[in-house]
Amino acid sequence: MSTTDIGTATWAEPYLADLGPDDADITSHDTYVHGVPHATFARLRRDEPVSWQPEADGPGYWAVTRYADALHVSHDVATFTSSLGIRLEDMAPDQLEARRTMMEYDPPEHTRLRRLVNRGFTRRVVDTYEDAIRGLAAEVLDQALPRGEFDFVHDVARQLPMKMLGRLLGTPDSDGDQLVEWGDALLGNTDPDYTDHVVDLTDTEQYRMLPFRSPAALEVFEYAEQRAAERRANPGDDVITQLLAPTRDGEPLSDLEFKNFFTLLVAAGNDTTRYTLTHGLKVLLDHPQLWDRWRADPALTPTAVEEILRTGSVTMHFRRTATRDCELGGRTIKRGDKVVMWFISADHDDAGFPNPFRFDLARASNDHMAFGRNGPHHCLGAWLARMEVRVVFEELFKRVDRLEQAGPIDRLRSNFLSGIKRLPVRVA
Repeated sequence: MSTTDIGTATWAEPYLADLGPDDADITSHDTYVHGVPHATFARLRRDEPVSWQPEADGPGYWAVTRYADALHVSHDVATFTSSLGIRLEDMAPDQLEARRTMMEYDPPEHTRLRRLVNRGFTRRVVDTYEDAIRGLAAEVLDQALPRGEFDFVHDVARQLPMKMLGRLLGTPDSDGDQLVEWGDALLGNTDPDYTDHVVDLTDTEQYRMLPFRSPAALEVFEYAEQRAAERRANPGDDVITQLLAPTRDGEPLSDLEFKNFFTLLVAAGNDTTRYTLTHGLKVLLDHPQLWDRWRADPALTPTAVEEILRTGSVTMHFRRTATRDCELGGRTIKRGDKVVMWFISADHDDAGFPNPFRFDLARASNDHMAFGRNGPHHCLGAWLARMEVRVVFEELFKRVDRLEQAGPIDRLRSNFLSGIKRLPVRVA
């Protein structure tokens, strides 16, 4: 592994010591317990950028691994629809209707639903949250750092995002831990550390009509109904109140739409930012010269945050379904075929990012796909996530000269989210 002089360097290359095997099963959840198989994705980008991937419990799908192709699929909603599901799981029509959220709609219906909450997550509005985020970051860091040694994931990264989401939702701070546990059970539904109902290892047929095929959704539904009743009686300046308001055409969300969307917020509002924060810190722990360089030069923060987002690509893929026969990457896609954009691969494509395995705090051009790259499904919480990552590192740099890794990490068992579940650190 080579790095430049620590006094002036803004980069390390490669930022990973191990790119994994070049023949990994990219569909298997078990693969990612050992890290992202970057060497396999590199081979696919080079030799078979749109490749057919078999599934043990499905018909198979087209894996899209190059940046340009993934960007095309993301933006061409007429040819590649979200309405039949955004994850690999195949669902019958009754399941789709029962579990549908904003993410499983295409424009214009998607646009109608998004307008309900979009105003709470615009860049201008998110800027007004900075003091609250900074206060929460200071709170969690000041609780963790004095211990000298702690798990960054449990004590910092999982705390801040859900506390902030709770403020936006208008839920009590005391409910934060429970919301995190529900979110883990939902999005971590392939990891036995987070649920007793692992979707590919246990029989979850009785939960097929619930979001994420998880019984935790029932508890979230009940909680959502309680919060909705409170807001109908006492509206507030929060996301729940916005969700209960009529849309522009005068139609409110149905009860099921509200509960499904609330469940999506609980699931996605914590895990992705948590794993992004942890990925960023892991890179800095592996390359302490980057920690020193960034800490010494706060002007690097905007580009450093984007580089964390690019290299982490925490949501590793999203699925679409072809609405017609078409060609992509030299392959013939049939109507009804599943087409999966592997963002984690696209964001390491040297055609989109020169020296993609160089982690560069000052990378000038970084149009990564971590949030969907400005397509119609661009992540609602993109600006909030950016601010949370920025503020945590700013507050961390204020408080300690250095952190170092204090033990082995554990990775999430998931082909959907790239995440470190445990990262022990000590104050150096």
